Amino acid sequence: MKQIESYRHKKILVLGLAKSGVTAAALLHKLGAFVTVNDWKPFSENPEAQDLLEQGIKVICGEHPVELLDEGFELIVKNPGIPYNNPMIEGAMEREIPVITEVELAYEISEAPFIGITGTNGKTTTTTLIFEMLNAGKKAPLIAGNIGTVASGVAQTAEKDNTIVIELSSFQLMGIQSFNPKIAIITNIYDAHLDYHGTKAEYISAKSNITKNQTEAEYLIVNADQEETMNIAGTSKATIIPFSTKKAVPEGAYISDGWIWFKDEKVMQIEKIALPGVHNLENILSAMAAAKLSGVENNAIQEVLESFTGVKHRLQFVTEISGRKFYNDSKATNILAAANALKAFDAPVVLLAGGLDRGNEFDELIPFLKNVKALITFGQTAEKLERIGAEAGINVIKRVDNVEKAVPAAYGFSEPGDVILLSPACASWDQYKSFEVRGDIFIEAVHKLK
Repeated sequence: MKQIESYRHKKILVLGLAKSGVTAAALLHKLGAFVTVNDWKPFSENPEAQDLLEQGIKVICGEHPVELLDEGFELIVKNPGIPYNNPMIEGAMEREIPVITEVELAYEISEAPFIGITGTNGKTTTTTLIFEMLNAGKKAPLIAGNIGTVASGVAQTAEKDNTIVIELSSFQLMGIQSFNPKIAIITNIYDAHLDYHGTKAEYISAKSNITKNQTEAEYLIVNADQEETMNIAGTSKATIIPFSTKKAVPEGAYISDGWIWFKDEKVMQIEKIALPGVHNLENILSAMAAAKLSGVENNAIQEVLESFTGVKHRLQFVTEISGRKFYNDSKATNILAAANALKAFDAPVVLLAGGLDRGNEFDELIPFLKNVKALITFGQTAEKLERIGAEAGINVIKRVDNVEKAVPAAYGFSEPGDVILLSPACASWDQYKSFEVRGDIFIEAVHKLK
């Protein structure tokens, strides 16, 4: 960890706790800053705030008083989930107080270079693939960011021989100033988080921040099959490495003659890849490109791709029971993700779907239901999904109370050779705290069938 002096004796407000806020507050305290933490949760119900107080850090809990900003703070480190139209953030901007996220702190103190991954879909799978490839290639990677480990915590123990592989959301990228990854990846861009960003243009602008500080000495790996991502590449000063599942891009990563290629080199036959799904080829190509740029040999890349079957809750193979294969795709919280999952299978599918009703219809999913022999619905959107299931010609449609009951119902309508797929096309919050909880309940219910 670099012993930087830029925060010593500065008065800094950490807004919002959770894991990133706790880690950032403790780090800034260690770097000699005068830290105040402000969190919405009451102090009596806030063990994180209680622990920070014991470390000598000032804590204010139970409200976000805008007048707190008048205490002369020189910087705010905000939780990424707090939107910029929050009164505290708007008040900071009016007072010209800089606002960053803890990713910026991680970059400033890290001895190790970064590989940063962003995009709408595929971030976690791509991040995990890169980590596994670098690990197989003995490149000493560390994994961080939106994937579950706080970047500023990982950076404190990183050394020069490490590489930090970090998943980055648009929320995090809006709060960077000097962050500059050695390799940046933009997997794809679709409509997402518009309730936070307001417009797609602002969302794209946030994503493009991943490359804003790059020079030709760094690399931007970018989806060559999308206009939005290539527009970002057109504004970047980085060395551009395109990837494509649809055409040969000799200066990047692509598919040809049943092989994945990097530039003019065959790397691996597609038929040997364990991870299902055409959409995962995008993740594989971008991860492979990052690994090759990092000096990983082909045999290490092949070893990972022959064994990697997916990240938990993301088209994760669970088990096979009496000839039925079960897949957990609880992370499919939108239509596009569910469509990608359905495209991954040629076998008959029993689909489990439903969840939070955000007001949209699901007609866009109809073309992808051709292999679905039975549809099990649950949650607020059950009726909407049943309507499009009927329009798609699915003869067996059954509504149940929840995911736990959906599993035995799905099994009852299945035969050997079928795929039983949880791919909800909806967020989980109508019934479950998170998509992880929903997926874990699915897995547990599947194992109860044995």
